[in-house]
Amino acid sequence: MDLHHPILREFPEHRDTIKRLQGSDAHFRNLYDEYHRLDDEIYRIEEEIDFATDQEIEERKMRRAKLKDYIYHLIKHTPAAKPAP
Repeated sequence: MDLHHPILREFPEHRDTIKRLQGSDAHFRNLYDEYHRLDDEIYRIEEEIDFATDQEIEERKMRRAKLKDYIYHLIKHTPAAKPAP
């Protein structure tokens, strides 16, 4: 079972929008990077590579979930890309 939850796997139908936002929106890129850092931390704890208390892991998972929700909100409220002329 894969314990990682990358944004591109979570929202594959929005791949183009995610890539566009990563390249053009510093705020989105920072949230995206923070999400993936947390996801990696959680993975390492669940695989017992690193250690954390139950409270620490739950706090990380809650933060990851909130970031995911906010990232999805940003994706859904981004205008569609204009077609090339």
